[in-house]
Amino acid sequence: MIRAFHRWPGLLALALVTILSLSGAALSVFPAAERLAAPQAEAGLTVAALAERIQTVYPGVEQIRRAPSGRIIAYWFDQGAPGAAVIDPATGEGVASADPNQALRWLTNLHRSLFLGDGGRMAMAAGAAAMLVLSLSGAALVARRTGGWRHWFARLRGPLAGRLHVEIARIAVVGLVLSSTTALWMTASTFDLLPDGGALPNMPEVSGEMAFALDQMPTLQQTPVAELRELSFPYPGDATDVYTLKTDRGTGYLDQGDGALLAWSDLTGWERVSETIYMLHTGQGAATLGLVLGLMALGVPAMGATGVLVWFAGRRGRPRIRGNQTAGRAETILLVGSEGGSTWGFAATLHAALTQAGQSVHVGPMSGFAPERYAHAERIILLAATYGDGAAPASAKGFLHRLTASDRVPDIPLAVLGFGDRSFPAYCAFAREVAAAARAKGWPELMSLDTVDRQSPQDFARWGRALGEALGIDLELSHQPVQPQATMLTLVSRRDYGVEVQAPTAILRFALPRASLWQRLLGGGFARFQAGDLIGVQPEGGAVPRLYSLASGRRDGFVEIVVKKHPGGLCSGQLTALEPGDTVAAFLRRNPGFRPGQSRAPLILIGAGTGIGPLAGIIRGNARRRPVHLFFGMRHPGSDFFYGKEIPGWQDEGRLTRLVTAISRGARPHYVQDALLGEAAQVADLIRNGARVMVCGGRDMAAGVTDALTEILAPSGLTPAVLKAEGRYVEDVY
Repeated sequence: MIRAFHRWPGLLALALVTILSLSGAALSVFPAAERLAAPQAEAGLTVAALAERIQTVYPGVEQIRRAPSGRIIAYWFDQGAPGAAVIDPATGEGVASADPNQALRWLTNLHRSLFLGDGGRMAMAAGAAAMLVLSLSGAALVARRTGGWRHWFARLRGPLAGRLHVEIARIAVVGLVLSSTTALWMTASTFDLLPDGGALPNMPEVSGEMAFALDQMPTLQQTPVAELRELSFPYPGDATDVYTLKTDRGTGYLDQGDGALLAWSDLTGWERVSETIYMLHTGQGAATLGLVLGLMALGVPAMGATGVLVWFAGRRGRPRIRGNQTAGRAETILLVGSEGGSTWGFAATLHAALTQAGQSVHVGPMSGFAPERYAHAERIILLAATYGDGAAPASAKGFLHRLTASDRVPDIPLAVLGFGDRSFPAYCAFAREVAAAARAKGWPELMSLDTVDRQSPQDFARWGRALGEALGIDLELSHQPVQPQATMLTLVSRRDYGVEVQAPTAILRFALPRASLWQRLLGGGFARFQAGDLIGVQPEGGAVPRLYSLASGRRDGFVEIVVKKHPGGLCSGQLTALEPGDTVAAFLRRNPGFRPGQSRAPLILIGAGTGIGPLAGIIRGNARRRPVHLFFGMRHPGSDFFYGKEIPGWQDEGRLTRLVTAISRGARPHYVQDALLGEAAQVADLIRNGARVMVCGGRDMAAGVTDALTEILAPSGLTPAVLKAEGRYVEDVY
């Protein structure tokens, strides 16, 4: 609901809001420029002294005005001809023309009314209202995305366009709310929708005399120029007219015959509020604030452009579901938690099958979970993928928080289906967490938690038959996964290892494919990747793509993987048969759960065999010279010491602090877990001081490493499980 409330005002009013923000940003410069250009009154100068100086130079002066910037303008008549000038308060002489700035006038008319009078004012008021809606709903969405208001400035993930949109929003939103709110107030004031100011005071009889000296009037002597707004002179020859003095405190009326203060009217509270709002919106009297708000307004066009890109990318990643019922009318509520968009495809297949079976179905994101809207729902089904190391995917942000914070859960049976990859330790972790939280809340269960591995159509069809039995209908789910768009990679070099130990392995380096601006903005293709991310390769004759960990980042300028040829392995056989110049189709998949992080704390990298690939990429990218300790297990240094030629150079450059190897073939077999135990004291000391542990390789190796670290850390009271909970122990195992 909030997302739609944010999206449509933005799309419909994009042009209007952009004009409003750009013109407002341009106008914000003028108060500061005016203050810099205008001569300023010296400290302590009174209105009496200023008026006397100006009257001496311009005897026919009729009015003196002081702008919030400090600029003073005098208006006079000289032999029947009007005149006006910007005044130097030190001399009372004119120093510049008082003619209005034409650029300022043009921009003001554009900003206020699009040059269209009252109709334009109403249009711009609608634009301000749209900006307010966008700002408030956008703030709610940012809080949802970052996990709550306390995490407002949490680090973001995802495509560049989405990250830019949020980064600008969470800085500019305060200024945009302030600007749009004050704009609506000023529009209401323009159309007389707000109460008027205070009434005029009762005026006593004037003395009937004229020509009392200005510099002798007590009220003018007591009023500093810094408080002056306007001093209007009596009409020449009219003894009944008076001086009118307007200041920051109120308005006074002075007898021109004796200088006495005839009446005084303080600014009312309502007038002070209105003037403060005018100052906040225009920057008049607060030039620095105006510039800050102007800079924030410049974020609107950028957010508009990135918002359109995010909207377009979302439409591409989410299939159109025909016949999708509203939440209030549907019998089946189908909520989706997806990061990359593939889970939405399964939701579309399920929606079509249930609809064909006579069900009315609503499909929506898990982030939009709202039980009060499900008036006719008989069941709720959650299709939940997992992001990274067990986190909620993009379209499920906030679901668990709302579930755990609710007083009661819907009295509607629930089924949870998890999507993931069994090769990752956190397989379907988010779906399991959701199912556990629902069970703890007493949510009635339609079916037990089930999972789909690697987007398997067979797993999905099997679960569909079980769902059909639970519903008492025949349900056959025939899903055809849509593979990510592949990019052709050209092999530029290869290095071969392991033939001597019957484990042929190759380090394959591919040319970095060119990324378009569109891909850079949306994060598509190979526009952005890091060592530890994955590439998927669809083997010829195979139904399921194989995933390989990247040993390079985009900044390295190439795409590199380490591939071991497995007996009968379809994909590994095809890859290890490539020669320079050959091509292969591949797609990129993020692996955010396997990152070194931004900390300066030491890294302990542990890998064996081809598991060295992403670890080598992390070392190569360690430009900040972070302390890195590598534990590497191999069969024999003469056959499979991968990256053996590069490692000495990385050590000389400070990218690698220390290397410890373990040889498993020889007179004394030694495994990587044995190497850890041999360095137990140093390993324990590094971890106690905040080191992060990263493990990559086979499952058996990873299990042995866990056992070794359990033994090493026992005296300190730490365990690998505790380190995982703290985010200091991550694995990429296969």
